[in-house]
Amino acid sequence: MTHPIPSRLAALRQVMAARNVAACLIPTADPHLSEYLPGHWAAREWLSGFTGSAGTLLVTAEHAGLWTDSRYFAQGEQQLAGSGIALMKQKVAHAPEHLLWLQQHLHAGDAVAIAGDSLSVASRQQIARLLGEVGATLRTDLDLPAAIWTDRPALPCAPVVEHALSWAHTPRADKLARVRTVMRKLGATHHLVSSLDDIAWLTNLRGSDVECNPVFLAHLLVEAEGRATLFAERGKLGDTLVAALAADGIHLADYAAVTDALAELGADDVLLLDPGKVVCAVADAVPATVRRIEAANPSTAMKARKSAAELDHIRETMRRDGAALVRAFRRLEDRLAAGMTQTELDVDALLREERSAQPDFIGESFATIAGYQANGALPHYRATPEHHSALVRKGLLLVDSGGQYLGGTTDITRVLALGETTAEQRRDATLVMKGLIALSRARFPKGASGPQLDALARAPLWAVGMDYGHGTGHGVGYFLNVHEGPQGIRPPVSGGALVALEPGMVTSIEPGLYKPGRHGIRHENLAVVVEAEQTEFGDYYAFETLTLCPFDRRALEPHLLNPEERAWLDDYHAGVRAALSPLLEDADLAWLERHCAPM
Repeated sequence: MTHPIPSRLAALRQVMAARNVAACLIPTADPHLSEYLPGHWAAREWLSGFTGSAGTLLVTAEHAGLWTDSRYFAQGEQQLAGSGIALMKQKVAHAPEHLLWLQQHLHAGDAVAIAGDSLSVASRQQIARLLGEVGATLRTDLDLPAAIWTDRPALPCAPVVEHALSWAHTPRADKLARVRTVMRKLGATHHLVSSLDDIAWLTNLRGSDVECNPVFLAHLLVEAEGRATLFAERGKLGDTLVAALAADGIHLADYAAVTDALAELGADDVLLLDPGKVVCAVADAVPATVRRIEAANPSTAMKARKSAAELDHIRETMRRDGAALVRAFRRLEDRLAAGMTQTELDVDALLREERSAQPDFIGESFATIAGYQANGALPHYRATPEHHSALVRKGLLLVDSGGQYLGGTTDITRVLALGETTAEQRRDATLVMKGLIALSRARFPKGASGPQLDALARAPLWAVGMDYGHGTGHGVGYFLNVHEGPQGIRPPVSGGALVALEPGMVTSIEPGLYKPGRHGIRHENLAVVVEAEQTEFGDYYAFETLTLCPFDRRALEPHLLNPEERAWLDDYHAGVRAALSPLLEDADLAWLERHCAPM
């Protein structure tokens, strides 16, 4: 069959030539700058064939390159083969990032096109400055992929539902009042919110316009004195919900009407917007006479700090999710022992079946990663009917999965020893475990940030000359996006903001190690920042581990763990056994007790 990508690139280049565009940049983005996109805005995937969640496609008359990070190098090599698109590796020594590459290959007078509904205000400022250094210009008024994408998917139309107050706890009117307090302090009369998780949290509404993320397409314009306007398709909301929103001062308008509303702002108005979370196609509707305040959405920090009531729900959700995983892993183990044929796809199905049986389960929080042996070395591997591996009773199976529940969002990775393992596999798994334990046990002063703690998880690997290419931890939403800011645990970046870890913030702790062609290791728990103690040097915080599921110690080398590390693991498993035992019986309970026995 003829590869479809070369013909699509040829059509794009024809449109570029007709518009006098030297380069077309296609990021992974939508008008809400989401991490995961509705199909309507998956232009980069359509033009390249690359399905990873992160990447930027750059096309010139002579060159096409797809820039992505180390999580997707192997996947990129495979999916870009025969497409005419080169894999360009990000964050690799001596390899230019896409903007530097552009600078090196452009000439004075050249134009670069990026669709304005896929580019943030902050990114436009950065790119325009870099292009200006070589005399090139940026055009955001051209959506060139749309000109050739004749079968582009329609906008999603899934229903919007209420996240009941028994789960949300804080009324939306109270959340809006907190935002308005910040607005008044900043001197803003209006505040534009375009990020979908912020909108869902502020309004106590949920949807399913984005796969695995319970959000819906919308913009929200909040007035400091008066009402708020939710720009969303009326057909997604029932009459009862529309009336409930109106009672709380939130009025509905068409999704596409946000630019008209912004255009009506006057010279006396002051608009607060987050330049990293609003696209320039929307921001450009604001009259030049309107003063802007560019700052982070107040709601982003508010929703990151989970309330005591939310954390109670999260802890119970972790119990239910952990019990589901125990049942799934026990069933997998029994099937293999009985000689049944099992594949990575069966692992996915087992997890989905067991989670679906739990109360208040809504769906998966991301596509399950079940990577056996060498497939586990691909951090974002996904088995498909066309490409998957059968499981054999030897080696390691990496399983990274999560669920969306009314009472929280889960994300967990376990490495299962399906049978005989090698000394190298056990050593690697133990070194990664040492990193997880070190960070889980950390005490840190108030004001400390994730980049300051990241090295704790890497130190055991660094000591033997190894490392991993992804961050160590990401924030997690409350029945919201599985990846949530503003906090994160990752290596420091020059010029990057240091967001302090604060009580109530939920984060993953997930060090890893990947050896292409051999195996991959990642251990992951979710944890919440809690107050630890006060000393003469100030307030100190710690992590409370939330995830409840045994680690497979058959994949570890106990002698590589020191007494403190073994004690932590034993204490963790004792807590797992106490929390999950009431939810399990018979073979499942026996499996739990066997895997939670002291070392």
